[in-house]
Amino acid sequence: MRVIAGTARSLRLETVEGMDTRPTTDRIKETLFNILSPGLPDCTFLDLFAGSGAIGIEALSRGASSAVFVESHKRACMCIRKNLSFTKLADHGKILNMDVMQALVFLEGKGRFDFVFADPPYGKGYPEKILSYLKDSAVVDEDTLIVIEERLDTDISFAEEMGFTIRRVKAYKTNKHIFLSLTQRHR
Repeated sequence: MRVIAGTARSLRLETVEGMDTRPTTDRIKETLFNILSPGLPDCTFLDLFAGSGAIGIEALSRGASSAVFVESHKRACMCIRKNLSFTKLADHGKILNMDVMQALVFLEGKGRFDFVFADPPYGKGYPEKILSYLKDSAVVDEDTLIVIEERLDTDISFAEEMGFTIRRVKAYKTNKHIFLSLTQRHR
């Protein structure tokens, strides 16, 4: 796995061995960042379930001003730290070694993000939990693009009932990226 473009282009990243992580393939990552690239310069990026940190590091390499990496596994956090150091992007990254839902609460009042990327364990209901929290959170606003990676057969129609607009769905062989934004606040 490597950084595809930007200041850290072509640098190989470490992955977490023996854990149930699913590193995003270079091809899928390239497709994802072709979609995101117009908004990346000087953006703030939140990488939930960060694994090796490859998605947030790609965002930093392509011009994001900062990225927060949320990962609950200590070994994965050490991998993110090594990858940030190796790519010389450590000054722009912050690692939160905690549960995603705890991290979202922790981040309240500390600013909003331009992008939120979540690649949770598939089939565990995380998209609904995350969106349920974000609909009333100051971590995002109507200009934030939220991207969730899930299995191809995952139904995310509940998002619209929560006040999100599904902007796009990009399907791959076994999974998909769902691009959402907040359409209105439920108060």
